[in-house]
Amino acid sequence: MKDFQAYLSETGEIGIVAQIVHSIVYVEGLPQARVYELVVFENGEMGQVLALSLESVEVLLMTTNNIKVGTRVARTNQYLQIALGEDLLGKAIDPIGRKLGTRRQAIKSLERRPVDSQPMGLLGRKDVSEPFETGVKMVDLTVPLGKGQRQLVIGDRKTGKSVFLNQIIEHQAKRGTVCVYAAIGKKQIDIKRFIDFVNSRKIVKQSIVVASGSADPSGMIFLTPYTAMTVAEYFRDKGHDVLLVLDDLSTHAKYYREITLLARRFPGRSSYPGDIFYIHARLMERAGNFIKGSITCLPVAESIAGDLSGYIQTNLMSMTDGHLFFNSDRFNDGARPALDPFLSVTRVGLQAQTPLVRDLHRQLTSFLVQLEGTKDLMHFGAEVSDSVRASLKVGEIINTFFDQDSHRIVPLNISIVLMAAVWAGTWKSFELEQLKKEFDKKINLYSQDDSFKKLVDSEIARHESFGKLVADIEKLGFSV
Repeated sequence: MKDFQAYLSETGEIGIVAQIVHSIVYVEGLPQARVYELVVFENGEMGQVLALSLESVEVLLMTTNNIKVGTRVARTNQYLQIALGEDLLGKAIDPIGRKLGTRRQAIKSLERRPVDSQPMGLLGRKDVSEPFETGVKMVDLTVPLGKGQRQLVIGDRKTGKSVFLNQIIEHQAKRGTVCVYAAIGKKQIDIKRFIDFVNSRKIVKQSIVVASGSADPSGMIFLTPYTAMTVAEYFRDKGHDVLLVLDDLSTHAKYYREITLLARRFPGRSSYPGDIFYIHARLMERAGNFIKGSITCLPVAESIAGDLSGYIQTNLMSMTDGHLFFNSDRFNDGARPALDPFLSVTRVGLQAQTPLVRDLHRQLTSFLVQLEGTKDLMHFGAEVSDSVRASLKVGEIINTFFDQDSHRIVPLNISIVLMAAVWAGTWKSFELEQLKKEFDKKINLYSQDDSFKKLVDSEIARHESFGKLVADIEKLGFSV
């Protein structure tokens, strides 16, 4: 960007800082200023116009540096734009497009785009019709996702949401997907931990981090998800499939609430402003499946004591295509991942799956619901028949199968085959510890043995019915 004097000579308008309220500055002058226009202070710092009144211009600061009453301000006649290019891959940037670090330098750019843009219209979109693999067995089989889906990830603190998101990012990056991670108001140690993770997994060249720290100005934190979405749109327009993780939007809402309360906006429910739904909905609308490329968006929200009825949480549920709920009770019981399949929803994910996966999902979810009802009855000391005892044993095997270490990524095809083997009764006489070793053995064989992988993939492609796959499971070397 140019300096203060250059913009002042261009626009010919000058303002004077009259009042400062934390991150909100009131400037007298600038009669031609527009909402969301960037302004430059004489010390080189930037701000964004939030609102206009007859007496002053309300400006949101993008810096923590001291701005004093009497400081001169110039218009830029520009909206906030960030530099975009292939050079972004493998980089960590802040919300205005500068590399993270002590010396925040601009990146090499091929083009510049505004951070806040209109969502693509219907003519540029298409149905969610391709599956989106997460590499997590429980999600891929019970709550499957589609490419271009907007799926909320919700749960209490410390219930395994970050581990789950890391597994998805690793799996998708290794499949060639561009992964954009937005760290919204995070601690610096958490941002560094994620950067170390992508480096250790050797997926840094497929990853981009857009990060704002908890010590950054509210304006920078507020911009973070919009900058990340703009980066995702750039790579989508290049024909890439993009995974965008927004971690997390409940924090984003809190910082926006802080901004609006400082700006003396009338508070609504839980002191959030009246336009909080619009703030997030316009962001979600920019994701989806497109004629050219896709943006699969995973916004994150934090619940409190497992309550899904919070204001921001219900807002996000209503504007996404489903949600994955991480249950603290399941986490405390040792379930990994702690996903609750009964309280999780996928609205468009099933339509993107193959007939085989849809059939498996129908039978598996029906069995799990029936199993849960049986367990509830057993609390009352009901007598257990042989058939019920067999169902409970299969339920134990399925829970052991769904248990997945944080470093383990499981492709969809081998997950389907292993579930078919469980359904056929391959391991009904095994102890649970022995089962884990058997599952790991088959997963490793799929990853390392090309002939076994081709056999599994061909059988999956050949079958459209889960029942027929179960009947043919012996062809894959599973003894029943």
